[in-house]
Amino acid sequence: MTLNHYLDHTLLNPEATEAQIDRVTKEALDNHFFSVMVNPYWVNHVHTQLAGSDVKTACVIGFPLGANTTAIKVAESKQAIQDGVDELDMVMNIGEFKSGHMDIVQKDIEAVVETGHQAGKLVKVIIETALLTDDEISQASDIVAKGGADFVKTSTGFSKRGAAVHDVELMKAAVGDRIKVKASGGIHSAEEAQAMLDAGASRLGVSASMKIIGKA
Repeated sequence: MTLNHYLDHTLLNPEATEAQIDRVTKEALDNHFFSVMVNPYWVNHVHTQLAGSDVKTACVIGFPLGANTTAIKVAESKQAIQDGVDELDMVMNIGEFKSGHMDIVQKDIEAVVETGHQAGKLVKVIIETALLTDDEISQASDIVAKGGADFVKTSTGFSKRGAAVHDVELMKAAVGDRIKVKASGGIHSAEEAQAMLDAGASRLGVSASMKIIGKA
């Protein structure tokens, strides 16, 4: 596959306008990116424009902090599904993970995964690697796999840093072939994108998609 088909073309800025969302959607259609990744508010708008195409509609859940209650994450997921989403990228409860309450973290993941999978939707879980030690990255990745998600994902892009090749290597080693790995945040070139794929990522979340494919 070309790099295009690995890219979740992403616009999550709070100030993103309708015109900017439309531009990103058109770019995804024109270049056959894997998906358009937006905040939940824009799901129906994007889904309508992507109807009949090979581009998926994706959105974030519990974004960007992961500190919403499980009930809110589930409700947000159900609304996104109703609005036409194909993939859900939820944020793990990072505070509870840091507290050592792994059962709570896993149940939070399982609730969103169940909601998504019941509707035939793919679920990714963001662990925010910038806030975790190497050991915690491995442990969190394992919990995501045990929680039944389809992907473990590095970053929101709104924390101290985005993805690093080392993060992806740790995550891939932790999950093996049980689930896939998505790298997101701070990927700005084709070389950086390829390095993430070589490290074990199967999908990339990027806002610099046009630059990565050499069209910006």
